[in-house]
Amino acid sequence: MTVHPASSPGITCSSLSFAWPDGTPVFDGLQAAFGPGRTGLIGLNGSGKSTLVKLIAQELAPAGGTVRVAGEIGYLPQNLILDTTLRVEDVLGIAGTRAALHAIEAGDVREEHFTAVGDDWDVEERTLATLAGLGLDHIGLDRTVGEVSGGESVLLRLAALLLRRPDVLLLDEPTNNLDVPARSRLYAAVEAWQGVMVVVSHDRELLDRVDRIADLRAGGITWYGGTFSAYEEALAAEQEAAERLVRAAESDLRKQKRELADAQVKLARRKRYGQKMADSKREPKIVMGERKRQAQVSAGKHRLLHEGRLGEARERLDEAVEAVRDDDEIRVDLPSTAVPPGRTVLTLRELHLRYGARVAGDFELRGPERVALTGGNGAGKTTLLRTVAGELAAVSGEATAHVPLRFLPQRLDVLDEELTVAENVARFAPDATGNAVRARLARFLFKGSRADRRTATLSGGERFRATLAALMLAEPAPQLLMLDEPTNNLDMASTRQLTTALESYEGALIVVSHDVNFLASLGVTRWLRLDGELRETSEEEVRTGLTQGG
Repeated sequence: MTVHPASSPGITCSSLSFAWPDGTPVFDGLQAAFGPGRTGLIGLNGSGKSTLVKLIAQELAPAGGTVRVAGEIGYLPQNLILDTTLRVEDVLGIAGTRAALHAIEAGDVREEHFTAVGDDWDVEERTLATLAGLGLDHIGLDRTVGEVSGGESVLLRLAALLLRRPDVLLLDEPTNNLDVPARSRLYAAVEAWQGVMVVVSHDRELLDRVDRIADLRAGGITWYGGTFSAYEEALAAEQEAAERLVRAAESDLRKQKRELADAQVKLARRKRYGQKMADSKREPKIVMGERKRQAQVSAGKHRLLHEGRLGEARERLDEAVEAVRDDDEIRVDLPSTAVPPGRTVLTLRELHLRYGARVAGDFELRGPERVALTGGNGAGKTTLLRTVAGELAAVSGEATAHVPLRFLPQRLDVLDEELTVAENVARFAPDATGNAVRARLARFLFKGSRADRRTATLSGGERFRATLAALMLAEPAPQLLMLDEPTNNLDMASTRQLTTALESYEGALIVVSHDVNFLASLGVTRWLRLDGELRETSEEEVRTGLTQGG
């Protein structure tokens, strides 16, 4: 990669090729250029969006071709992992400047401190203003990362990038784990951005704030001007035209088949007539021989003409069909997990969680209830699910699950990175045959050799599908399913399919999500709010923002 001075910020990918170590190709000769403004990079799970961003950010090295970036790069990865012992000032990159400033204020006037500060005398004020703009004004610069939530850590990393003011900003699924107020602040930051921005996202509201859409598909990019809504309109018109072409090509193919059949019937009649004339010996032998030769030549030309037209019609149909999108979606066959309406599924008693949240009194989940667990970033939603799953010990009180449960974590870290997808799923169901494992994986779009891919090479959406497959095939099958931000890494088609699958699930369900529309689509029967204490709320209250907190 070559990084140029930022006289004209931009990104150029020339003949870019990349494949995973197991030989799985991602790009082969990709050509793309990203200029000033906000570009929304979209595509199906596994199409290579995050891989392309990592290549631009120098996180990965291309197998061939070049990536040229004019200007300084700022990169916010999809799966952000920060050292929990780091202080906030370290994440923001201001620890050295801040220490020097405090030393000078304390009377230490050594030159090294002035050199460290440079012209950045208002570093603390500027930093606090940036944090306030992202709703993080309650986070002190001396706190550690371990004291903030996953969503807050994403915003912290974004704040660090904004403070650096890079020329090129790469954001990979930045709204993952963010609550509604935090998303609004991120939207505002995106709209205010003046340089080059490439944002990978499945968040419609975010994508409706970009200047153009880059649709990554089959190793190439198709460009659309305007927002995601404009892209959808353009794509719908394209697909309608493509389907008309398919219908016309199918009609033409049927016509060419009929004409070829008619021609073959005529030639057969002509051949029979010639044979009849030969048998009756009504013409001299030399005349009949010449007539037969001419008939064979004519028949050959006729056959070639119609077969050529038929071949052309088939090619036109293939091209028309290729233009029509038929995107695969995950098909989740959830096991039979029916829970009787009166059965107690989960009991919480005077539960005090780590980091301060609590469940006062007794809380019970009965039968196939569907619970939406809401609350601001850092409220303790993930901590509650991990406590119920037995991954964290409560400070006091009880959390008792009365049925088999499975927990799909936010970070999707239950799989062994070094094992293949099939090997990981087999770990959860040791009694299942290899064929049974592969049959289940095929319904999660891991067909054939895809099931043999190493987990470390999977995209965010592919990792979600592999993790969900492992939990669903696990023994015993879950009668309580807990999902923590399940749509974070899913494209819109897969989110729709997940919704359909969960509609058929007959067990109890607890879902943490900041996507209110997704929660509503699941047929939620109880809305809960965790904000210090667990309490009942409503969909309307969540939507109007009356309960939204930090």
